[in-house]
Amino acid sequence: MDHLLETPIVYLKGVGPKRADLLKSELNIFTFKDLIEHYPFRYVDKSKFFKISEINGDMPSIQIEGSILSLNELGLGKSKRLVAKFSDGSSQIDLVWFKQIKWIQSSINLEKNYVVFGKPNFFNGSYSVIHPEITESEEYSKIKANFFPVYSTTDKLSRVGLNSRGISKIIINLITNLSKKIDETLSNEILRKLNLPSLHESFINIHQPSSIYQMQISSKRLKFDEFFFLQLYLLKNKLLNKKKLKGYDFKIVGTNFNNYYNNVLKYDLTNAQKRVLKEIRKDLAGSGHMNRLLQGDVGSGKTLVAILSMLISLDNGFQSCLMAPTEILAQQHYETISKELKSIGVNVQILTGSTKKSQRKVIHEKLLSGDIDILVGTHALIEDSVQFKSLGIVIIDEQHRFGVAQRGKLWKKNKLYPPHILVMTATPIPRTLSMTIYGDLDISIIDELPPGRKVVNTIWKSDRSRLQIISLMKREISLGHQIYVVFPLIEESKKLDHKNLMDGYENLIREFPLPDFQISIVHGKMTNEEKEYEMKRFVDGIANILIATTVIEVGVNVPNASVMIIESSERFGLSQLHQLRGRVGRGSDQSYCVLVSGDKLSSEAKKRLSTMVKHTDGFKISEVDLEIRGPGDLMGTQQSGIINFKIADLIKDNKILVRAREEVISLLKEDSDLSKPKNILIKNRLQSYESQKMNWGRIS
Repeated sequence: MDHLLETPIVYLKGVGPKRADLLKSELNIFTFKDLIEHYPFRYVDKSKFFKISEINGDMPSIQIEGSILSLNELGLGKSKRLVAKFSDGSSQIDLVWFKQIKWIQSSINLEKNYVVFGKPNFFNGSYSVIHPEITESEEYSKIKANFFPVYSTTDKLSRVGLNSRGISKIIINLITNLSKKIDETLSNEILRKLNLPSLHESFINIHQPSSIYQMQISSKRLKFDEFFFLQLYLLKNKLLNKKKLKGYDFKIVGTNFNNYYNNVLKYDLTNAQKRVLKEIRKDLAGSGHMNRLLQGDVGSGKTLVAILSMLISLDNGFQSCLMAPTEILAQQHYETISKELKSIGVNVQILTGSTKKSQRKVIHEKLLSGDIDILVGTHALIEDSVQFKSLGIVIIDEQHRFGVAQRGKLWKKNKLYPPHILVMTATPIPRTLSMTIYGDLDISIIDELPPGRKVVNTIWKSDRSRLQIISLMKREISLGHQIYVVFPLIEESKKLDHKNLMDGYENLIREFPLPDFQISIVHGKMTNEEKEYEMKRFVDGIANILIATTVIEVGVNVPNASVMIIESSERFGLSQLHQLRGRVGRGSDQSYCVLVSGDKLSSEAKKRLSTMVKHTDGFKISEVDLEIRGPGDLMGTQQSGIINFKIADLIKDNKILVRAREEVISLLKEDSDLSKPKNILIKNRLQSYESQKMNWGRIS
């Protein structure tokens, strides 16, 4: 039966070439399958009929049956309208249309009875119905539903009769064509266990439900299907990759690791760091290839986990590299790692775009000879000229800043096996989203901050509180601390960005006059060298204040900075606000994040700012962000086809997603290659599903 669903939509009764072309261009409906998966977004209760004499102003909508006595075109120009006198045998009411007049005139037959549905409108002492839905009684009698679907459509489709009602009509035609059962995709065992209807029943009852229960259980089944096969695809790929992709076996935890852990490390690991390190050690000690995502909030200690992982590689005779998205961040990683490992004799080097040619040559030679143990760098690491003697582990910081092709070049730096991959992000990802986007990766989470860290005090102030903000800044500078002041980058208005920044800069100079205070400034019109210089002045403690239009680089570590002031904070997303707040609170002193906003805010902006004041947990903030923005906007994945659900919703249906994943895990544990007869339907559907997808997870 599946082959019938792949029939081009032009061959469905009631469609034809013109409508087919519009369905393709307007709604991406190409086949019978696309049409049957064009689900209603709401339902209207049409279980009751009214007499015209019963109509009153409190009714949100009415349904009446009768005949059209007359049909007249009235008025001229913009006041032109089509008016039908409609009678139910005892009373009359006007039906009025202002649009699609010619099409409606041509489609109405005065000799037939009709069912009319719409909102009653009281005008000039009588009721009328404006733009009613109108269906021939004979056609209506074929519909075995009380809850009528409402479908998304467009003006172009409506002009050819494919408004919501018209789409419903061709879907009914399709369901009639599919009188034979649609092939099932789940096993009887799963259907019984979860009390789900068949796929065939679900398609019929989602489009023509006779009760709310029928609609709800059908919706649940179709949502479960979408989640189930995505999770099956991801987790089966994960199993296959573990079997097929061989990795270097790092069974030794030796001198370098133990020397650093026992003699150099000045503080205990948090329980979360210990748990994550245990997960990484288990991966590295096996015969498979590690492909792990490490999530950790700002300041949670991901870099330390990375250092310990690289020392395991070194103890097994292999080199490591760490790639960061910017030179400043790479430089900070280099300084941190080389300082931490200097006493145990580990050779750490850095390679970036600004590394001199003579230095590059030396680094290239020492990499090939094995004299360099750890190489830190930027995109420069992926150049073909950078060759390792034996690369054991690749660590990618803020992995979302790199493309798959860029990461893939590091993956191919070895001849025998690919290096183990550990990608890190300080952007917390909601659990339901990570199960979908990163469902075929192993995921580790550091959900605990090191002891002694004070919670950043977040304050939301209006522009009118400027004197209080200046007072806080002066107090913190008098204590020897530094301050960030960030303006939003408005993509469509760089001139405005620059003006706002310079206005802010001049205002700060009045409050903090030179040369008593040093102010660094970073904006989009500066060269990269100028930006690097100004940032370095702040990082080195020369500048008291850093003012910027661009977002302060992720990972910039200035423990002495105690205040983050975010101007026009309503223009930032929650993730950006959380990342910016993470630039302070990195030392032992109390730190502050001041959200400065205007007075006129949207409800969404108010929710974002109040969330920042209320919560410091990045994962909680990410859940709110998911609710506000939706999964496609949050991860930029809508266009990639990763999240292209037809009916399921990651936010509203997270319980169904979790249950679907549990069922997939249980299924693969019992029958990993789906070879048992009871799972043949699942296997067939998965093969069809795989042909439409791509494997985006081999290189994290």
